[in-house]
Amino acid sequence: MIGPKAYIHLDRLIHNYRIIRQHLGGSPVMAVVKANGYGHGAVACTKALEKEGCGFFAVFTFDEALELRQAGIQSDIIIFSRMQKEFLAEAIDQNVILNMSGQNDFELLNEFYSKSGESPIFHLKIDTGMSRLGIPFEDAGRVLTTLSENPQLKCEGIYSHFATADEGELDYAEWQLEQFNLVLSLADEMGIDFKYRHFSNSGAVLNLPNSKFDIVRIGMILYGAFPSDEVPMNIDIKPVMEFRGPIVETRRIKAGTKVSYGGVWASPKDTTIGVIQTGFADGFPRPWYDGGHVIYKGKHYSIAGRVCMDQLMVDFSDDNVTVGDEVLLFGENGKDSLHMEEISQHIQTTPYVLATSIHGRTERIYLK
Repeated sequence: MIGPKAYIHLDRLIHNYRIIRQHLGGSPVMAVVKANGYGHGAVACTKALEKEGCGFFAVFTFDEALELRQAGIQSDIIIFSRMQKEFLAEAIDQNVILNMSGQNDFELLNEFYSKSGESPIFHLKIDTGMSRLGIPFEDAGRVLTTLSENPQLKCEGIYSHFATADEGELDYAEWQLEQFNLVLSLADEMGIDFKYRHFSNSGAVLNLPNSKFDIVRIGMILYGAFPSDEVPMNIDIKPVMEFRGPIVETRRIKAGTKVSYGGVWASPKDTTIGVIQTGFADGFPRPWYDGGHVIYKGKHYSIAGRVCMDQLMVDFSDDNVTVGDEVLLFGENGKDSLHMEEISQHIQTTPYVLATSIHGRTERIYLK
């Protein structure tokens, strides 16, 4: 197929998993594979990680969990979205773990239990300062009391989520950690024993080693990118995705010729323009045209003009270019390397946005 390709290096995924486990001193890992494995392909990545020994995975939606079960994944799977009445029975049938993040979730569970005599397994989420999903910190005591009074409800874990763990200033993250520890202390006093307590994300793994608890949630660094430029980059992770686009045409243009929409770029000299069959509809970051580049045969070439929906143009100067070859858009392959972190910093976004944007006509090719 002619078009953009995302080469997914599963061997690098496993390398990253091993390096992270080593960095954590062997602590168990919950691999976050939501949003189609951060754009890398949830099923293929989960299968590879399960084979390596990872026994816990996290997704956001019920459909994402079902996709993994239908693909044969046997390990624990937790769903981070709001608990929904229509999924309670199927959660038990599919053996997936739900997220309790609101007071009215008790009503759903008790009503279901009164009719079926069963309870899905769930984890209790405490909002320690993200102000998103989760039981407010000030309500934690009341919720824990309700849990202790309803032992028929299968609460297996408790967790929270950092808002600033990947930033240089960690005061707020440390405060969140204190809030969570207060809730855990209260649960201990009440005799509530959780199988899993988890808080860390990729930023916390690098910035807050005292937040590991029983299991560590790993997302972005598993796929080989650092969550920000404010974390220690002292672990040898490798980019799992190699995003490439094919050269489908070349043309020689005169100095002063405008290229692409708006005519914002004009060639400073006679040059060779290459047309790459990849555009923002495939996930290429459109703002990267301003000062951005691609790599071809070990050399950097500037993007010429605005990125189109389906294509982008590259200034190859006077170099020889072969139609049918691919240029590296981001990732790593042999001597060619252009990391998502460089692009995201330049266009003021994050590797999360870049990785999860890969879609459209992009073909994923899994390399072992």
